[in-house]
Amino acid sequence: MTRAAATTIAGTAACSAAFMAWAVRGRSSSVFAPSVYRGPTDRPVIALTFDDGPSEQTPRVLELLAKHQVPATFFQIGANVERLPSIARAVRDGGHEIGNHSHTHRLFSFRSPEFILHEFARAQQAIAAATGFSPALLRAPFGVRWFGFRAAQRRLHLRAVMWTIIGYDWKRKADIIVGRVLPEVANGAILCLHDGRELRTNPDIRETVAAVGRLIPLLRDQGYKFDTVSRLLCPTI
Repeated sequence: MTRAAATTIAGTAACSAAFMAWAVRGRSSSVFAPSVYRGPTDRPVIALTFDDGPSEQTPRVLELLAKHQVPATFFQIGANVERLPSIARAVRDGGHEIGNHSHTHRLFSFRSPEFILHEFARAQQAIAAATGFSPALLRAPFGVRWFGFRAAQRRLHLRAVMWTIIGYDWKRKADIIVGRVLPEVANGAILCLHDGRELRTNPDIRETVAAVGRLIPLLRDQGYKFDTVSRLLCPTI
């Protein structure tokens, strides 16, 4: 093989790998299923979302949201809901929206379509049993979509939601979270934070709580209003 041919093959492989990475996790990708990552940009309305709950620390987030009268959307893990059904109900009772974040928060890449369907179906059942509410939205664990995701979404009549901005709040201090999120917010933004840490019990979310406590007044000062994802996407709901 000539050096030119080897270079061409290597370049093609790199492009293919880059495309696959975007297809799997790119916020605007619809390769494996349609999804949304922001709402309409004609209104100063944004959505706070929280993944991986419920956890023993979720009430701290709920107290903060109640203090500021902010509705949010919580993408809940079915296994966590089964472990903490009263906290899952408290989210719903607080006027917040609940979405489906799978049952065990497994990485979907290289999983079968049957596995993906089962994960979302089990979570859907767990959330409905605990809260009396059946989610209309889903978010893939780690934002990773794969073959079979589209079929599961259609079968369960769920709309996939990614995010405009992710705070990386599971590994960063509040100052860094705020500094990352605040400059990127624009009309229709969907912000991704976490009230849990996958399936861990009693996770430490102090930095998330501190960041949210600072972000809400700062964003309000900039003229933004908060709503659930469903109402952000469909203001007439």
